[in-house]
Amino acid sequence: MNKIIKNTLILTAITVISGLLLGVVYGITKEPIAAAQENTKQEAFRAVLTDASEFLTYEGFDADSAAALLAENGYTSDDITEVVEGVDGSGEVIGYVINVMSHEAYDGDLELSVGIATDGTVKGVEMLSISETAGLGMKAAEAEFKDQFKDKQVEKFSYTKNGEEGDDKIDALSGATITTNAVTNAVDSALVYFQNELGGGVNE
Repeated sequence: MNKIIKNTLILTAITVISGLLLGVVYGITKEPIAAAQENTKQEAFRAVLTDASEFLTYEGFDADSAAALLAENGYTSDDITEVVEGVDGSGEVIGYVINVMSHEAYDGDLELSVGIATDGTVKGVEMLSISETAGLGMKAAEAEFKDQFKDKQVEKFSYTKNGEEGDDKIDALSGATITTNAVTNAVDSALVYFQNELGGGVNE
């Protein structure tokens, strides 16, 4: 009996010490991780809306309302996670950056930033997080694919497998149709939010 009690106390002590150590490690790494994540976002913001001098939180953003809007328009696998205003040197809003989380990628969620000018032109798309198959879905993070959305003013995008032309057409990644669909829908979700909440663009 004494041996059982002794072993139990040892295991309890190990568990408590391990928990304390994990807490210490978390406390040490929490701020650097948060800073790195914020830096990644700021870099993405600058990449997708290059003319902006500063990015400010859009105070009118409400996640629940955004989710309802996307659901109404058939985008039930996407979440808008953040919206910021891009302003120029005089403080005038020249566009918005909309972050979208997609839950329909091939290998887990992916998150991207979409820069949209005030006239509804998509100025750029940048990945915040993606973990698709190397050599296939991961090509969605490459400029050759992302730049297909750039400087296009359309109501929505759709992908094509046969080279169909048009500003609204995105060439699908070979062997990665699911990833292509996820990214295209995520960009379209950003457009839906912009068109209904931030100024309209092509739908005005």
